[in-house]
Amino acid sequence: MRNNSTKLQVLLLGFLLYFLASPGSVYGQGATVQGKVSAETGEALPGVNIVVKGSSRGTNSDANGEYVLQGVNPEEVLVFSFIGYTAQEITIGQRTVIDVVLGADIETLNEVVVVGYGTQRKIETTGSIASVKSDDIVQTPVTNVAQGLQARVAGVQITQNSAAPGGNISVRIRGTNSINGTSEPLYVVDGIQISNTGGITDVSPLSMINPNDIESVDILKDASATAIYGARGANGVVLITTKRGKAGSTRVTYDGYYGVQEVRKKLDVLNAAEFAQLENDVYKTAIYADPAAEGEGMDWQDMIFRAAPMQSHQISVNGGSEKTQLALSTNYFDQDGIIINSGFKRYSLRLNMDHRVSDRVKIGTSIMGSNTISQGIPTGTQDVGNADVVTASIVGAAIGAPPTLKPYRDDGTLFPFAEQRDGRYREVTNPLGLASVKNEDKIQRMLGNVYGEAMLAKGLTYRASFNIDMQSGLRDYYSPRYIIATKDLNASSGSAKKTNTNNVMLLHESILTYARRIAEAHTLKFTGVFATQSTQYRENFTIGNGFPNDATTDEALQLATSVSTSSKRTKERLDSYMGRINYGFKDKYFFDVTARVDGSSKFGENYKYGFFPAASFGWRIIEEDFMQAIPAITDLKLRGSYGLTGNAGAIDPYKSLPLQGPGSDYQLNHTYVKGISPLGLSNPDLRWEKSLQANLALDISLFNNWLNLTVEVYRKKTTDLLYEKTLPLSSGYGTIMTNLGGIENKGLELSANARILDGDLKWNVSANFTANRNKVTDIDGGVTQERFITNYTLLKVGQPLGVFKTYLFDGIYQTGETIIPGADGRIGGTKVQDYDQNNVITAGDQVITGNPNPDFIFGFSTSLAYKSFDLSVFLSGTYGNDVYNVSRASFENPLGQRNLLQGTVNRWTPENPNNEYAGALQAGRLPITDRFIEDGSYLRCKNVTLGYVLPQIKGVNRARIYVSANNLFTVTNYSGYDPEVNTYAGQNTAIGIDNFVYPSSKSFLGGIQVTF
Repeated sequence: MRNNSTKLQVLLLGFLLYFLASPGSVYGQGATVQGKVSAETGEALPGVNIVVKGSSRGTNSDANGEYVLQGVNPEEVLVFSFIGYTAQEITIGQRTVIDVVLGADIETLNEVVVVGYGTQRKIETTGSIASVKSDDIVQTPVTNVAQGLQARVAGVQITQNSAAPGGNISVRIRGTNSINGTSEPLYVVDGIQISNTGGITDVSPLSMINPNDIESVDILKDASATAIYGARGANGVVLITTKRGKAGSTRVTYDGYYGVQEVRKKLDVLNAAEFAQLENDVYKTAIYADPAAEGEGMDWQDMIFRAAPMQSHQISVNGGSEKTQLALSTNYFDQDGIIINSGFKRYSLRLNMDHRVSDRVKIGTSIMGSNTISQGIPTGTQDVGNADVVTASIVGAAIGAPPTLKPYRDDGTLFPFAEQRDGRYREVTNPLGLASVKNEDKIQRMLGNVYGEAMLAKGLTYRASFNIDMQSGLRDYYSPRYIIATKDLNASSGSAKKTNTNNVMLLHESILTYARRIAEAHTLKFTGVFATQSTQYRENFTIGNGFPNDATTDEALQLATSVSTSSKRTKERLDSYMGRINYGFKDKYFFDVTARVDGSSKFGENYKYGFFPAASFGWRIIEEDFMQAIPAITDLKLRGSYGLTGNAGAIDPYKSLPLQGPGSDYQLNHTYVKGISPLGLSNPDLRWEKSLQANLALDISLFNNWLNLTVEVYRKKTTDLLYEKTLPLSSGYGTIMTNLGGIENKGLELSANARILDGDLKWNVSANFTANRNKVTDIDGGVTQERFITNYTLLKVGQPLGVFKTYLFDGIYQTGETIIPGADGRIGGTKVQDYDQNNVITAGDQVITGNPNPDFIFGFSTSLAYKSFDLSVFLSGTYGNDVYNVSRASFENPLGQRNLLQGTVNRWTPENPNNEYAGALQAGRLPITDRFIEDGSYLRCKNVTLGYVLPQIKGVNRARIYVSANNLFTVTNYSGYDPEVNTYAGQNTAIGIDNFVYPSSKSFLGGIQVTF
C-alpha cells in the first residue's frame, strides 16, 4: 500500500510539473511569440526548452522544432536551451516570430569521464562511474585523497581508522567482499596501480600524493566499469588524474594555509579524591587515609593532548605552447598530532609534461616523488580489560593513569609509576613514557610514467606506457631506559628495532584503440590491452635489547647485549589481456562488452589464469519521440550491467605452494643450530575470489539541468573466498589456504545535485544516500554455520559481517538475590540474562546483540557565491550502525590500580544498590554483554569555509583568502571519543570496535590562493 501511495504521489507531481510547463498554461494577458528552433545543420530540434528568464513560464519545441508561447511582454528575455547545444538569450521586443539556430556545445557534447584505459563521453557511459572534482577533494585539509572523498560519492563508505596524522583509512565500495583478504579498492594514479592495506598502524600510501595536485577522481563501482581491471577490480577502482599542463601563458600559483587542531572531546574520569576512595573500596583498607584531601589531582588527558598546528604550502607552474605543455608543483605539508610527539610531514614534487612530436606522434611523462616522515604513537589495543589497555595505548594509559600520581620528578625527568607510592601502580604506565618511545617511519616514494602515442591510421591509435612505483622505507623504533623504574632496570633494558623495506613495481601496458563513426548514426570503439606487471618486495630488520644508555637510541644496535636479524623477499607477476567494444546508435542506444584474462603467479598450478567478462547497455530515453511532450525532463537515461570481477589481492605470494621456513633450534654435536621446517601445504587449485554483479540505474535531469538525479540498485555475490581453513593436528599443519565461503552485498544508491540559483547569487546543493545490505552466505562449504572472530564478534551464515554476539546485561545482583551459576556472579556484580532459561549461564545464553554495518550513510553539501564572497558547508553521517565500546568494558570495571570513567563513582555498594555499575572487587572482571554496545549513528559538520576574492591587484590574476572550520561539530549519542572508529582497521570481520584508537580533532585554519 505504501509503494502504491508513493507511485501515486510521483505521478501527481509529474502531472503538476507538466501542466505548469506546458504551452497551454495560463500566464496572464500579453503578446504571443512563436517560431522554430533548428541546429546549425538545418535539422529541426524537438524538445528545446524555451523559458522567460527569471520566471517559471515556458514551453518546449514540438517534433518539428516549432513552439508557441503566450502571455509575454516586449522587455522580457527568452532563454533557449537544449542538452548538447549552447544556450541563447533573446529579447522579445516587438517581434511575434523568433526563429533560433542553436550551435553545438562542443564542451557539453564531448564532456568526458575517465574510464579504465581511456576516456568516454559522459552521454555514452553505461557503467556506474562517479566523478569528484578537485575543488571538493581539497575543501577540507586532508593528508590523502581518500579522506577528501568521504561522503562525496554514493556507494562508497570511507572510515578513518586512525585520526593520527598520516593515519590510514578503509574504503569500501558497495560493501565488504572478502573475509580473510583485502576489501580495499585498487587505486590507479595516472595509470600507475597502487594498493592500500587499511592497517591501523600503517601510513596510508595515499598520503604521499598531494591532494592539491589532483585534477579529478573517478570511482568505478559496477562490473561493467571494473571488469577491465579483471583480477583486481572486485573491490572497485579509484582512478586519480593529476593536473597536466595547458597551452597558453605561464601561470604561477601559490596555495597555502595554516591552522590549529584540538581534540574534539575528552572523557570524564574520576578525580583524585574519587579514585582514592575507589582504591580503599577495592582493597578494603585505607590505602589513602583521607581520600577527600587528594582533591582534583592530575588530568592525564590534558598531559597528552595539545593544540597542534598544521600547515601546507604549494607552488605550481602551468603553461606551454601548442606543442609542449608543462605542469610542475612542489608542496610542503606539516601536521603535528593532537597527541604529543606525533606528527606527519610530506615533501612532494610533481612534473607532468606532454609533447606533440608531429600530427601523429605524442610523448609525455608523469613523475611524482615524495618524502614522508611519520612520528607514530601507540594507540589502540585489541584486548578487553587486560594490562595492554593501560600499557599498549597512550590514550588508554591516560584514562587509566591514577590521578594521585605525578608525571615528572622534581628535577623534571620522567617519573615512572613503579617508583611512586611504593611501587603500588607498576601495572599501569606513565602515558608520557609511551609518548617518549621513538616510532618513526620515513618513506621515499616515486611514481613514474613515460608514454608514447602514435596514430597508425585514421581512427587507429597505439599507446605504450612504462610505469614504475618505487618505494623505500626506514622504520626506527627505540624504547628508552629512562621510562623504566630504576629498580626494574636490567641487562635487557632499552630495546630497538631498525627495519628497511624496498618495493619496486614495474608495469608495461600496450593499448590499441580504434574509433570511428559510421554513416553518422553509428559509433564504434574498440580497445585492446596487453599488460605485464612485476612486483618485488624486500625487507630486513635488526632487533637489539639491552643498551648501556639512551645516547645512541637505535643508531648503534651493535651496543645491545642481544641482537637478532631477519629478512625476507617476495616476487609476483601478473600478465593481462583485455578487449572492450563500445557501440552507439544515434547517441540514443549504447552497448559495451568487456573481457579480460589475468594470469597470476600467486595462484595454484591448475588455476593460473582467470577470465572476467562484463556487458552493459545505455538507453537515452530523452531521445525518443514520446519524451518531447514532457518539457520538465531535460535528460533521461537508463543503464544496466552484468559481469564478473576478481580479487587477487586477498593473499600474499606463494600461498599455493608448500613453504618452508625457520624452525626450532636443535642440537647437533653439542652445538645448537638453526632448523628449517615446513610451514604449509600446497594447494594447486587455489584461485581467485569471484564477484558477480548486476547493476541497474536511472539518470534524470529536470528543468534545464536545474536538478540532476541518479538512482542505482545493485546486487553483488562473491564466492570462492580465499579462506584459511583449520586442519586437524594429525595432519602436521595448522591451516591451508583454500577457496571457501561466500558474501552477498545488495543496495540502493541515490545522488542529487541542484542549481537552485544562478544569478548574482549562486546557490548549489548536492546530496548522496547509500543503503547497503551485507550477509555471509557460506563460511567453509557448509561445515560451519558460525565462527567467533573475537570474544564478541561473530561470523555467521545469513548475518552481516562482524555482528556482535554477547550476553544480555540484566543489571546488578542485589543483596539476597539468587546467583545463577556459570558467569562468576557475585552480589554487587554484573548479572547476565539466562536467555535459554535453563538456570545456568552457558554459551547458549549468548545472542546477536548488535550490527556494526550502518542502515545507510549520507553526505550533503551546499555552496553559495555572491560577487566576491563564497560560502560552503559539508555534512556527513551514518545511521543504524552499532559500536562495541570495548574501552568502557575496561574502564567501568572497578578492579583496582587504574582509574575509571566518571560514571563508576555511582558503583554498587550495600548503601548504594544501583543497578548499572558493578561494585568494587580486586582483580574482578566484567562479562562481555550488550551493555557496551552503543548506537554509532552520527551527523558531522565536516567543513564550513568562507572565502573572499580580493579586488584586482596589479600583477596578480586572482587572489582569494579564506577561513575554514573542520569537524566543527558532531551530533551523536555515542559516549566515546568518536563514533567513526575501527580498532581492527583493515579487517573485514571485526568492525565498529572502539578500544582507544587515536581520537579525532577539530581544526580552524586560514589560507590564501594567489595566481600570477
